[in-house]
Amino acid sequence: MRSESPGRVLGFVRRISRLMFWISCGAILTIVFLTTVDVVSRRLGNPIDFTYELVLYLGAITIGFAIPQATIDRAHVVMDFLTVQLPPGLQRAFNITTRFLAIAMFGIIGWHTIKMGSYLHTTGQASAILNIPDYPVAYGIGFCCFIECVVLFFDVLEGSRGQEQ
Repeated sequence: MRSESPGRVLGFVRRISRLMFWISCGAILTIVFLTTVDVVSRRLGNPIDFTYELVLYLGAITIGFAIPQATIDRAHVVMDFLTVQLPPGLQRAFNITTRFLAIAMFGIIGWHTIKMGSYLHTTGQASAILNIPDYPVAYGIGFCCFIECVVLFFDVLEGSRGQEQ
């Protein structure tokens, strides 16, 4: 029974990551649409006043929500020109070490982003034109960081078993 538990958790995290990825895709499409409409309406002398603040929020969502799926898909850039010269055992150790460092980094970023979200919630900070509260975006990015920590942890487990990095 215990051997199935990590598989279930990994499956759940993969589904969450995929959902977050599609949210990210929707955000980037909205940025493109909104920017296009704003540029056209500007040429007609009627700009959309809130484009800038929506693009800021959607940009944060686009980047933050795509990170876990990019890690799962190995879509990130790997600078391995030095590590390819190492023996396979050292390569695996190096990859595991860097994953643990990334887990620590995303954990710290996530924790501080959640703290910032709490501060933004307490102070009631919101966007200037649409009066959209800032804290949900901060909480969302913090959540993304914690999901990334779980994705990286499972990456470490796969790496320690000798699977492809």
